[in-house]
Amino acid sequence: MRSPASLDPANYPLTGKGIAGDLFPWEEVVEDRNVQGATAIAVPGLVDGMGQMHDRFGRLPWADLLAPAVAFAKQGLLVDWYAALIIASSTRALAQDPDAAALFLEDGQWPTISGWTALAEKRLDQSRMADSLDQIARYGARTFYDGDLGAAMAGDIQAKGGCLTVDDLKAYHARMLDPLSFDYRNTRFHVPPGLTAGPTFQQALALMETRPLGDSPGPEAFAAYADGLKSAYAARLGAMGDTGETEKAPGCTTHFAVVDRSGNMVSQTQTLLSIFGSRVVSPSTGFLMNNGIMWFDPVQGRPNSLGPDKACLMNVCPILGETGDTRFGFGASGGRKIVSAMAQMASFVADFGMDIAETFHHPRIDVSGGETIVADDTLLPDVLARLRADHPVHATRRSPFPYAFACPAGVMRRGKVNSGCTEIMSPWGDAISEQTGQTNQ
Repeated sequence: MRSPASLDPANYPLTGKGIAGDLFPWEEVVEDRNVQGATAIAVPGLVDGMGQMHDRFGRLPWADLLAPAVAFAKQGLLVDWYAALIIASSTRALAQDPDAAALFLEDGQWPTISGWTALAEKRLDQSRMADSLDQIARYGARTFYDGDLGAAMAGDIQAKGGCLTVDDLKAYHARMLDPLSFDYRNTRFHVPPGLTAGPTFQQALALMETRPLGDSPGPEAFAAYADGLKSAYAARLGAMGDTGETEKAPGCTTHFAVVDRSGNMVSQTQTLLSIFGSRVVSPSTGFLMNNGIMWFDPVQGRPNSLGPDKACLMNVCPILGETGDTRFGFGASGGRKIVSAMAQMASFVADFGMDIAETFHHPRIDVSGGETIVADDTLLPDVLARLRADHPVHATRRSPFPYAFACPAGVMRRGKVNSGCTEIMSPWGDAISEQTGQTNQ
């Protein structure tokens, strides 16, 4: 994503009350204008990025590929127990936007939840979004930016006080970049360059490579993980940002990974940033909008300071790795927790030869730039003791909610055998397989 060209940092004054309480430890902004509402919306990048990928790599017709999304939107999201829980956790924020309230809440104020039986299930009315997706299917990705759909969306956001314009949308074009490729011990990695967590991932592994990890992911391995990630995050938060001299990565937090019968892999992360993004719905299009402005530091004079027409410093970190006859594509949702998960899971495969099930089930730590390390309380006592010798540690349980750790998804290919896995505690994580005559998938 990018910030709108007419964005004025003066419209995001600091409260002077200290750190805000969302995903990032930024100084609090008056009325949370960088987090909530139309003023938090950045120029979306995903649609153009997907369109360009289809132009370059796609084989099936664009409309056929979007048809399932259109059908799902016409059907409407089933409000199961997990959807109801997430809606309830954000009810107060969703109620501030009339269109978000109408879509996600009952009577504009109560969390939507299904009844006690299957006959009483409820679905969200996403028919307006279905119409918009159908337009994109018929007329291509650029109609989201150059056509009536984009104009209607920009008009909605401006009516709600945001500064997204038609010119912002027309000027937006995702960029295809060469990957950041590097070796870590006996493994070759390919990650996104530029303003992503790819360079941070590389820096963390560079320090880990200098340390003995032992024969299994024990005390010394986790000490190296913690030190490598803390060092890399210090560099990330202190020096990275769109200064006009840094290559601008396309900002396209759902992660999916795919491997086909020929071994081709995709590792893709896409995001609205916070849960429900800006908590704003564009009524003309039915789209729930991002809050990408929160990616910027609201304090001026820093590399990632909020400003007009700047690329966001995103946390996405999809990775592709290859070692011996093993190739894997991992990624995760979870904001600043993502790169911690990727560094450790990459090491589980590269250093200890774990298969995908072992990798996803193994407990991890989270290092997100603060002093305190969050550690899975199922880690062995000697691991926790080693971490506490050098860092403040908060031990907690891996659970579906709240999110103590990132939620990964990934695929692996060993020889000609494909496998996949998603976060073991995610109710909405699914691995889908296809049986062929040649190989198990």
